[in-house]
Amino acid sequence: MSNSPIILLNNVRIFQRENLVLNNVDFSVLKGEFLYLIGRTGSGKSSLMRTLYGDIPLKEGEGHCCGFDLRKLKRSEIPMLRRKIGIVFQDFQLLTDRTVNNNLLFVLKATGWKDSKAMDERVQQVLERVGLSTKGYKMPHELSGGEQQRVSIARALLNDPELILADEPTGNLDPETTGEILDLLFNISHSGRSVIMATHDYTHMKKFNTRVVRCEDSKLLEMSAVG
Repeated sequence: MSNSPIILLNNVRIFQRENLVLNNVDFSVLKGEFLYLIGRTGSGKSSLMRTLYGDIPLKEGEGHCCGFDLRKLKRSEIPMLRRKIGIVFQDFQLLTDRTVNNNLLFVLKATGWKDSKAMDERVQQVLERVGLSTKGYKMPHELSGGEQQRVSIARALLNDPELILADEPTGNLDPETTGEILDLLFNISHSGRSVIMATHDYTHMKKFNTRVVRCEDSKLLEMSAVG
């Protein structure tokens, strides 16, 4: 594992419109690290993630993510940054009018893939990775919530990202399914990808002895490891 951080923020201030959301943020994440980002709704977790993938411009402090300087990030560079980042949302955000396979092919086409055989192979690889190799022909509404979230994790893996940002990925799932999704994300971090999981559900965090960072009172606080 290389010791150079995949994310490095120094003295960063993050604003949501005019409001200061997070102040004096110092934060680094190493390659292959899995960490929890916790805090109440509205505490700044999503704003931090949106800054990392270029949705909120970084105006104050020093910030690097996946080899990009967030302070100097041009609008034209945002798609290149986002190809290195897989994003998993709470509400899955699948296209409901097409099959699982076609949801994934849509993303590949949108990110510049051209070879249809290579695209089909990649779709099958990521579905196998998340345990859904036989579900590609199903429509999203035919899947359980946990299966839909697995599809959205498969979608996040399509372009072999260096970083996975999971924003409350288990917010709509029952406890047993939540445990399965956590296992999956934790295993993905063992393949050398960094995974940041934002959550306000603390019950499952004891499962892994891993880093916990808390958003609270406009600050990012390093907690002691859970275990």
